Amino acid sequence: MLRLPAAERDGFAAGFRIISPLLPAIFSWGLVTGVAMSKSVLTVPQAIGMTLMLYAGSAQLASLPLFAAGLPLWTILLTVGIVNLRFVIFSAALQPHFSYLSLPRRLVLGYVNGDLGFVMFMNQNFATGYVPGKEGTYYGITLSNWVVWHVSSVIGILLGALVPDTWGLGFAGTLALIPMMVHTITTRSTLLVVTLASVIGLLAFDLPYRLNLVLGVLGALAAGMVCDELAARRAKKLAPAGKPSASRESRS
Repeated sequence: MLRLPAAERDGFAAGFRIISPLLPAIFSWGLVTGVAMSKSVLTVPQAIGMTLMLYAGSAQLASLPLFAAGLPLWTILLTVGIVNLRFVIFSAALQPHFSYLSLPRRLVLGYVNGDLGFVMFMNQNFATGYVPGKEGTYYGITLSNWVVWHVSSVIGILLGALVPDTWGLGFAGTLALIPMMVHTITTRSTLLVVTLASVIGLLAFDLPYRLNLVLGVLGALAAGMVCDELAARRAKKLAPAGKPSASRESRS
């Protein structure tokens, strides 16, 4: 039997505790996505298979009207790829943390990664490279997200036919995302980045292939880099005066 080191077991438990307050909202969002898929042109096995393989609610929802319109497969794949471009950015950010792992293990890390899991893990401010318990913490966060998402999605797919369209679950799913987003806003710089991404996403809402999501992510990435650079410069100026090197922003 595989026995994980104590540090990784403790890290996994810590990761679960980190994300546990958000699991009800994740369940709600997965349930809404599953119901939407059950009411599409996909069969139940197709919907479940797509959920397990793709594991990306926004991309799944973006593809449904394209399936219904009977568009070519390449168009659907292009749309899904564009919507999921943000995961390339996530992977690049995670690379310094797990580059020492073998390729198969890194592929597993990439598969279970998600928007919320990535944000919650990065908020822990681990040092790069090997850190005891870091991989366990990552899996505690992301696997909890993965399990709850898939359980709720499959429930939505199997029971979606029983849910009347008049219930307006799409709006309920949007409401479920709000507490997840608010929970991740812990600093003024994060608030600035979220606000900028939201504004860009709304202004570019009418672009095809959900390009507004990609532009929002890129805008947030640029704003985050600027905030980090400004914080580093401020810390460098304060250091000679005998003040802490950590920026004030990290405590705001």
